[in-house]
Amino acid sequence: MSPTRRSVLKGIASAATLAATGAPKAFAGPLPRKTPPPDAVGLLYDATRCIGCQACVVKCKEANGLPPDTGTPRGVMYDAPDDLNAKTKNIIKLYKGEDGRSSFMKAQCMHCVDPACASVCMISALHKGPRGIVEWDPDKCVGCRYCMTACPFNVPKYEWNTAFPKIVKCEMCRHLVAKGGIPACAAACPREAVIFGGLETLRADAKGRLAREPKRYFPKVYGDTDGGGTQVLYLSAAGIPFEKLGLPDLGDAPVPELTESLTHAVYQGFIAPVALYGILGFAVYRSWRSQRLGEGGEK
Repeated sequence: MSPTRRSVLKGIASAATLAATGAPKAFAGPLPRKTPPPDAVGLLYDATRCIGCQACVVKCKEANGLPPDTGTPRGVMYDAPDDLNAKTKNIIKLYKGEDGRSSFMKAQCMHCVDPACASVCMISALHKGPRGIVEWDPDKCVGCRYCMTACPFNVPKYEWNTAFPKIVKCEMCRHLVAKGGIPACAAACPREAVIFGGLETLRADAKGRLAREPKRYFPKVYGDTDGGGTQVLYLSAAGIPFEKLGLPDLGDAPVPELTESLTHAVYQGFIAPVALYGILGFAVYRSWRSQRLGEGGEK
């Protein structure tokens, strides 16, 4: 039996045991708020330094083996994605305000401290990995796409046009980080508009910039506490709120905290849906795996 199948069955058995022993009282309230691991890493993007050169987009694709996106109005001669998609994990956008102000904006996975995508993933295909990076495991994913609905930043994308589609999102070049390297976007930036490092070091750096040059920046570090905190932090130019750049106003509470409190209230005293959810997840996974084996897609 594969490790994935064993873990799913173990989860189903645990849920069934809870149902039999009356353990639902443990689900009566919200779970403790999550914090980053001590060795958490992240990215700091300073919009005032970005020149929109798109070097980060190009190098991201090279580092992650992503094909060019030629499905834009510019035609087949140009790799010019308009937004995040199944071929693009990181993109630079341009904001132009009616007051004449403008700014570039780097969009990518935020690597939330408590990610909504992982919270809704039925068998943890999306999960927090080493150093707090939000990872995707193709051997577990069943293609339910709940992550796409749950993410408040609209980040995960789906390969609709392939036989065995994947979820596509920035994983902070974890294959490079694991070998002592840094994400391709940070390595490529000629202006250090995006830098990589320890999360707490980046947080201190961002707050230090605000303190030293208050007239240069909008007075906030986005991601410091937003949505429970993110491991990708942002600085915006003075007079340009983060909402103008496309970053939602989430408050300080993690998105999963609200959804989990609601579901716990609904299911308090009735744990059966948890077991059924696990069984459904395994059934979908088994069907998906059988199809892949039958078509020679997995050995």
